[in-house]
Amino acid sequence: MDNNKHKLVILVGSVREGRFGPVVASWVAEQAAAHGAFDVDIVDLADTDIPLEFPAASPKYTGDDYPRPAGMAALTSALAGADAFVVVSPEYNHSYPASLKAAIDWHFTQWTAKPVAFVSYGGAAADRHAVLHLENVLTELHAVTIRDGLAFPNYFTAWEDGRPLDPEAPGCAKTLLEQLARWAGALRTAREANPYPA
Repeated sequence: MDNNKHKLVILVGSVREGRFGPVVASWVAEQAAAHGAFDVDIVDLADTDIPLEFPAASPKYTGDDYPRPAGMAALTSALAGADAFVVVSPEYNHSYPASLKAAIDWHFTQWTAKPVAFVSYGGAAADRHAVLHLENVLTELHAVTIRDGLAFPNYFTAWEDGRPLDPEAPGCAKTLLEQLARWAGALRTAREANPYPA
């Protein structure tokens, strides 16, 4: 890893059969690599068993001692090592997938004082309902949510060969990544200088 770059985790939030999330995540990873400020890692929640039954203790207070399943170690390590996140999510019934909520809830300090941007896809609403819910949840974990996200309505007709047809999409991605890089640098410097008082 280049220490001058920010470690970016692109999180694929859906585990549904036939999901489109990996296609979107791959395109976002291309944009981030071309941007140049990030070392990029795609983390697909479908690769991790994420139980819905939680320990009695809170990850907020137990930190590294939180008793997570052994199969979750790679996910926890990726989240902990990240300087910034892009969450890629569809919309299920006006919110985001249960898999994503569970992955968030199994962690706390891994999100703290780090920036999170959103790339959503769906029908006419392009998953904006889900993003609004995610912003509320991640703010509770002391993450910093980025205002300018990417939303792809009617993705089933708006993408071709793994790329969005909208010619403005790469420019919008650049704006998102510029903001994410700015926050990633500022927050990493702050975390290194002073532990965040969560």
